[in-house]
Amino acid sequence: MKKVLIITYYWPPSGGGGVQRWVKFAKYLSRLGYKPFVLTVDPKYATYPQLDDSLKNDIPEEVEVFYTKAYDPFALYKKVSSNKEVPYGGFANTQKLDFKEKVLRFIRGNFFIPDPRRGWNRFAVKAATKIISENQIDTIITSSPPHSSQLIGLKLKKQLGIKWIADLRDPWTDIFYNKLLYQRRFSVYLNKMLERKVLQGADKVLTVSEDLKRLFCEKTDNIQTRIAVIPNGYDNDDFKKVNLIRDPESFYISYVGTISNEYPIYGFISALTMLDKEIRAKLKLRFVGKLATDHFNKLVKAGLEENIELLGYVQHSRAIDYMFSSDMLLLVIPDIKNNKGILTGKLFEYLASKRPILLLGPTDGDAAKIVNETESGISCSYDDEDKIKESILQYYSKPTTFLADAESKTDKYSRENLTTELIKLL
Repeated sequence: MKKVLIITYYWPPSGGGGVQRWVKFAKYLSRLGYKPFVLTVDPKYATYPQLDDSLKNDIPEEVEVFYTKAYDPFALYKKVSSNKEVPYGGFANTQKLDFKEKVLRFIRGNFFIPDPRRGWNRFAVKAATKIISENQIDTIITSSPPHSSQLIGLKLKKQLGIKWIADLRDPWTDIFYNKLLYQRRFSVYLNKMLERKVLQGADKVLTVSEDLKRLFCEKTDNIQTRIAVIPNGYDNDDFKKVNLIRDPESFYISYVGTISNEYPIYGFISALTMLDKEIRAKLKLRFVGKLATDHFNKLVKAGLEENIELLGYVQHSRAIDYMFSSDMLLLVIPDIKNNKGILTGKLFEYLASKRPILLLGPTDGDAAKIVNETESGISCSYDDEDKIKESILQYYSKPTTFLADAESKTDKYSRENLTTELIKLL
């Protein structure tokens, strides 16, 4: 069997979309003639913003997983921060921004470049070198964020001359929360230099959307022929058995994931207040994940407190149950620079649930193109409250219906089909 080493910081018991991407690739690579090896951090030395032990069930027995130590300053951060949590989702879980928190952000942005998880690299390089040698592996894949993981691939490429694919799921120097880190000019320069070295050094660069590909192509010359797009997707196996969790008398609009302050929902809230009182009484706004405090307060101020269900982070299988139990699925693209290329993993699981999608964001972005192409819902700009209202009413009149012919239009986004595209790249 052909062999490949996947190097990723996030791996079960860590949860989230980035974990699912490579767990699913490993699962289907092992079914399609490859022998995946995985190098990750020992959970005892890692700091995860989310946990999901259920994802371990997707890892085939033939996938060998190797764990290493790591030095992670986020462990100390949790002890001294006013928020007592590892920041994630663009600081969506940050409740306090006091002087202490500002100092911690400054240290994070200027003394840990590209990120604090760089403390894993020396352990990972040593372990990877041994794994590659003992198993005669000729290809490695590094996945990020954290983007410091790409520096592991850069070093292994230099030392061993191995074939290296760099998978970048998010922007690097253009990520929207960099502006919250109080970076000095030299820190910005150093981060851009590291990004450029990775893009120039990798044999292939992999990313998740066409606009993100465009963004990386602007960073260096001669990358156009080395960069490919394989988006996130959905696993048919996850949708074979689901449980409905709903009140049949209610109309559920659900959001699964994190909504930070960069995810505008003011037009959505305004549209809800324009609905008839009778409809609002039946409305349930279900948030499965983290909802920014400011957004919650705006919903309360709009008189919608009784409509809200805050469920927090749940296991992946439970999240799918909630998708299936919805009459409409809300998808919000953050209002940040270069947001046209944002293709969150939940979009594809929304597609697989066959529930109508209400997308708020750039109507010419990559996510909107997929929603339109698959006829899976309606795309609205953030402030188009009239269209948002009419979209809700369109599906309110025919609740709990599945979208017709959705499967044939979304099949190319199945994890198995996407893995065949990865194999072509390999």
